[in-house]
Amino acid sequence: MKKFGYQQANTDYTLFIKHKASKVTLLIIYVDDMIVIGDDTVEIEKLQKRLASEFEMKDLGSLKYFLGVEVTRSKHGLFLSQRKYVMDLLADTGMLDCKPADTPIVENHKLGVYVDLVPTNKERYQRLVGRLIYLSLTRPNIAYAVSVASQFMHSPSEDHMAAVMCILNYLKSAPGRGLLFKKNGHLDLEGYTDTDYAGNITERRSTSGYFTFVGGN
Repeated sequence: MKKFGYQQANTDYTLFIKHKASKVTLLIIYVDDMIVIGDDTVEIEKLQKRLASEFEMKDLGSLKYFLGVEVTRSKHGLFLSQRKYVMDLLADTGMLDCKPADTPIVENHKLGVYVDLVPTNKERYQRLVGRLIYLSLTRPNIAYAVSVASQFMHSPSEDHMAAVMCILNYLKSAPGRGLLFKKNGHLDLEGYTDTDYAGNITERRSTSGYFTFVGGN
């Protein structure tokens, strides 16, 4: 990629960037899958031809699915979701017919390391929480509940597993929710953060959180 004039990103070695005048082209690589994006259509076509001359490859057209993330374009903007990922998760856990929940976690929960001494299957718990962490990419509405569940990865109990099941119940209510990136005419980056003070009921620890908006989304 460097011989084609692309620079490897310092923060992500799978990302390559090329600036030309006021335009930019980006290439993202994951094993043998690639995404090419940018506002320089001429450069994108050149890159595709160069890569095809180096490797045997197949052009799948406009991006629709990548690593469990579904991409949908409409007049409203770009919509990212993981509906299939959610449905597979519910199927794998036997929760396809579960009762939907209104919230991903009980209000004023009292989860802690001493809440319940009955252990649960540690490997299964870690696997489920790991999948939920990845799902949080397009479902920030479960991020807090998942962050709570992830605190007990080393010694999960049945109460902690019940909290994970509650998240799955919530996902059942709307498996196709996601992130909509509207065309607002700019790509301004905004960040907000806040924290409580000793908000954890059982251990009196504080919890911080943050929101990042790109282009007003």
